[in-house]
Amino acid sequence: MILSDQDGETIVKTARDAVTEYLKRGKKINLHEDFKSKFSYNSGVFVTLNKKENLRGCIGFPTPVKKLYQSLVDAAIASATEDPRFPQVRYEELNEISFEVTILTPPKEVKVTNPLEYTSKIKVGRDGLIVKWEFGSGLLLPQVPVEYGWNEEEFLNHTCEKAGAPSNCWKNKNTTILQFEGIVFSEIKPNGNVERVSL
Repeated sequence: MILSDQDGETIVKTARDAVTEYLKRGKKINLHEDFKSKFSYNSGVFVTLNKKENLRGCIGFPTPVKKLYQSLVDAAIASATEDPRFPQVRYEELNEISFEVTILTPPKEVKVTNPLEYTSKIKVGRDGLIVKWEFGSGLLLPQVPVEYGWNEEEFLNHTCEKAGAPSNCWKNKNTTILQFEGIVFSEIKPNGNVERVSL
């Protein structure tokens, strides 16, 4: 998957437009046909909203179940209105919120013979992780461990916690770990220029 900086700018601006339209008029944005045709391949995507330095919403689709143009709009609206950790974003807030979009490669299972090998098979700054255990699953995007300064083991621990599991559940043979990569584009300030984020 190759995305130019121009593509990234278009994608982030479309995410913002989708949320603006939804909060203002209560309906989904009508996308241009050229945008739809360009991003008509299936892809996982997450939309992250940040207000000042704080998270304000983050929702997405880890697996490529929908066309990118569809999942982008759905994830953008959901991150503003359905993240259970935060009250719904108000239209008046949008000028204080910066938008970030992460486009994901399809998740692949990390194969190991011994769970202790996971720390050498994953890489902070490259991978995002999904942990699946008997009672659910959790996901952390590739930029998260970089922002917090975690090493690979800490990244695994925190992804387990995100899944509602004990932090060491990745050491359990019945736990499945999947890795994916993300291409991240972000506004450098609310409504500002869009830059590719190097992790």
